Amino acid sequence: MTLHLVPIAFRDACEFVALRHRHHAPPIGAKFSIGVADDHNHLVGVAIVGRPVARHLDDGTTLEVTRTATDGTANANSMLYGAAWRASKALGYTRLITYTQTGEPGTSLCAAGWRIIAQRRARRGWNMPARPRRITGTENIARTLWEAS
Repeated sequence: MTLHLVPIAFRDACEFVALRHRHHAPPIGAKFSIGVADDHNHLVGVAIVGRPVARHLDDGTTLEVTRTATDGTANANSMLYGAAWRASKALGYTRLITYTQTGEPGTSLCAAGWRIIAQRRARRGWNMPARPRRITGTENIARTLWEAS
């Protein structure tokens, strides 16, 4: 099976994420989205790239892969991570990051040439008394910060 990149609207990428992502809902916004399709032009995965969620990383030159989702097709996720970095560089960004949760090996990221730059401890989440937020079910999970290289 041959895979190829396809353009995809943010709305369509969000629909794919809503159906296929293991633990996150679609993000609120994005800078761009990328799709990957098989040789029958059937969509098998998407990546959504946006501004970094952590405000101290939102420096105007950094983007974050906020979601990827696939139907399990081999190599689709690695292809998306590689394409996201190439597209980010082509748009003038100098850094692209993403996170994995504890228990996710990051095989696709390694295959796409990304590297681990930090381990983040588990947090209670974004819900604070002074800043109420919806509980998403991803609280209290340590994460690994990756950077494209």
